[in-house]
Amino acid sequence: MKAISITPNIYWVGGIDWDLRNFHGYLTPLGSTYNSYLILDEKVTLIDTVKHYLGEEMLARISSVISPSKIDYIVANHVEMDHTGSLGRLLQLAPQAKIITSPMGEKGLRRHFKQDWPFQVVQSGESLSLGQRSLTFVHVPMVHWPDSMVTYLPEEEILFSNDAFGQHVASAERYDDELGWSFLRREAAKYYANIVYPFGAQVKKALAQVKQLPLKLICPSHGLIWRSFIDRIVAEYSRWADHEAEEKAVIIYDTMWGSTEKIARSLQSGLEEEGIPVVVRHLKTNHVSDIIPDVLESRLVLLGSPTFNNSYLPTMGAWLTYLKGLRPQQRVGLAFGSFGWSGQAVSEMEAVMKALGWELPLAGINLKYIPDEEELVQVKEKARELARYLKNK
Repeated sequence: MKAISITPNIYWVGGIDWDLRNFHGYLTPLGSTYNSYLILDEKVTLIDTVKHYLGEEMLARISSVISPSKIDYIVANHVEMDHTGSLGRLLQLAPQAKIITSPMGEKGLRRHFKQDWPFQVVQSGESLSLGQRSLTFVHVPMVHWPDSMVTYLPEEEILFSNDAFGQHVASAERYDDELGWSFLRREAAKYYANIVYPFGAQVKKALAQVKQLPLKLICPSHGLIWRSFIDRIVAEYSRWADHEAEEKAVIIYDTMWGSTEKIARSLQSGLEEEGIPVVVRHLKTNHVSDIIPDVLESRLVLLGSPTFNNSYLPTMGAWLTYLKGLRPQQRVGLAFGSFGWSGQAVSEMEAVMKALGWELPLAGINLKYIPDEEELVQVKEKARELARYLKNK
């Protein structure tokens, strides 16, 4: 295991998690990386560690350029265990190293590890000299934890961006242009939608500070380093933080005997006839973490479920719980479904969308038993009406 030089005397020394498939409920079919960065200067500094089971890999990469015992500072940008899981092991080898972290970071690390480690708390805007280089720390609370901060190296114009701008991708490549913009944008969007989405207001504050910095590299805690597409990914983060979306639709539904699916397909047909691109996601075959990026990208969100035990299906309930936690805003919604005798599902889905502050310009579609051809024509016309509303917004 060797360190990879990203600029003279600055190295990537992280771990590649080829087998990761679930990151606390977020499916990661491409695996991930836990990125750690080593700076060789008068004060040898490590930016973050890696998840515990990749600690030896990180130490091997560090050892390929310097003994871990010579590390003076360990910057803990974030308390979460994918960033600090190897901290204890590293401190066994470098007991003199100081942990540089935010005030909330110190509280979190003391609470988690219950160790009397040597902490050095830094305030937002504070700088630390390493010798020929320096580090400036910027607190970015709730992007996406209260302790979060980013670290800037002005002499090299490098931003160590913590979880911002990350992607869950395991790769032998280290740079954005080695995998391409389309691929990386999609993975960065999925990461944002599943992890950062609820914190748009805080992201905007952080971006206001980031945009003032000259940047040659953005080095996130997961995935590829940004060097060629920095302006593009910063622009995308600005759009996402403002809850902007495209003139697209996503239909998210489950069905019991096929009636709700018939409604979903008629809605799809009507929207497409009006020129609205549509993605259709069946909740039995699509994981919630794969659906939320469609909500990130789509202005129009349609939710469908039959009534089951006086409510919606459990799959819809799980999806709505996930949706409420991520709190997407500025969407246009429509609820639809079928029922046998009670029919509460549609109104309950509408209640969730209203609580999120979404627009509901049309009444929900709630059809009894199996929709006939005339009813499906009416559903299609309602979709066309919704599409026209969207275009005139």
